[in-house]
Amino acid sequence: MAKIATLITNMFEDVEYMDPSRAFNEAGHEVFTIEKEAGKEVKGKQGEAMVKIDHGIDDVKPEDFDALFLPGGFSPDLLREDDRFVAFAKSFMDAKKPVFAICHGPQLLITAKTLEGRDATGYKSIAQDMLYAGAKYVDKEVVVCQNQLVTSRQPDDIPAFNRESLKLLEQI
Repeated sequence: MAKIATLITNMFEDVEYMDPSRAFNEAGHEVFTIEKEAGKEVKGKQGEAMVKIDHGIDDVKPEDFDALFLPGGFSPDLLREDDRFVAFAKSFMDAKKPVFAICHGPQLLITAKTLEGRDATGYKSIAQDMLYAGAKYVDKEVVVCQNQLVTSRQPDDIPAFNRESLKLLEQI
């Protein structure tokens, strides 16, 4: 089963972390949360979820994981201020490992300059940013690109996001 790295900090979209991580765990995969330091708790922007951080970014290597999960909310925008998180996300794209990004999650991939030529979607407010980054923006509930990148727009798309993400994980 896959080890899934999750880059997350305060102000993540509660349901966009909770539902996919639950689906990944129920399918037998392991989800690990990564932030600046291990042991702290981060809070969802809706106040419904508190998540304990498993690892600090300086204590992990991308090679230790099979896939990357980027939940939305304000979390991706906050994390992309730190080059360590950007480099971590970029390494998964460069290595052609599965990457799952929902809503504002693609912001980390934009900053990592890894969306050029990729079919992808995201929350409407970042569509123009994705186009500027060279992505082929598609306004659909889920977009799978090159059997590696799974993106979705918003919480309503979570069932399709989970379905396509789990299909890719079955191949690991």
